[in-house]
Amino acid sequence: MTGQVLGLGCGVPGGSAEILLVEALRAAEADGATVELVRLDELRLPEDADWFWERLVACDAWVVSAPIISRTVPGRLKVLADLLLGPNADAAIIQGLLEARRAGAEPVVPFRVDERVLRPRVAAFIACGGSLTTQWKALALPVMHTLAFSMHLKVVDQLVVDGAGTPRSVVLDDDALRRAAALGHHVASQRGRPWQEAEYLGPPGACPMCRLDVVVLSGRDVECATCGARGRLADDFAVEWTDLTTSVISMDEKRDHYVEIVDTARRHAGLRDVIDERAAAYAGFPVTRPAP
Repeated sequence: MTGQVLGLGCGVPGGSAEILLVEALRAAEADGATVELVRLDELRLPEDADWFWERLVACDAWVVSAPIISRTVPGRLKVLADLLLGPNADAAIIQGLLEARRAGAEPVVPFRVDERVLRPRVAAFIACGGSLTTQWKALALPVMHTLAFSMHLKVVDQLVVDGAGTPRSVVLDDDALRRAAALGHHVASQRGRPWQEAEYLGPPGACPMCRLDVVVLSGRDVECATCGARGRLADDFAVEWTDLTTSVISMDEKRDHYVEIVDTARRHAGLRDVIDERAAAYAGFPVTRPAP
């Protein structure tokens, strides 16, 4: 079985996050995958965003490894996501625009349509930090999931490593290195599979969609803070998940979101003159800028 596994290292070149990624890529390569390592640190943004996009849509699996900084991931990774993902990479939006084209309709929203987004691929995440306590790394994986849901990538494994608080010190953690290699094997075994067929092989989590444990409570109502699945808190404090279609991971929610976007665009189209007139009142406000 062949297949391209794209690794994106988001930390210091040669650092702990990259070492874990290399372990994963070596394992995937040993299982017959073709692997590629790209360093976020070496991308010029936004100039190289399109270059990276071509590698992303060509791959069968995407492994992202990032250091944990201030409880979450580096800002440059979020910048890359903002440049490339979102509506232009949303599987439901692209499906909807393609259907509109086939029906001879003019698209209401001017998003890029790249059919390669719909190609089946999977993802896996590695987050690496120095702290030994949970509160310093709780937001890393939830933010990394924003890289996967728009393209409808099935996350098949995810890993948080702690205790790597000095440069390259993860090499002292044999368990972490073995776990990163296992993640690589997991990715290789699922690469190129459609979402419904790909298996999640990582650690269990409270949410049955994203497999993470970060939730929002409103009385006994529960919402997964990562993906939006909904449930109720039982008397024994276990969560009874009642509606997985509200998860942004599901195509149901993506399609509902696409309809919402189109309806909003149509409604605002008839109010464009009013919008422009009212917005004109905010033009010309003094702006302070750095010296050229």
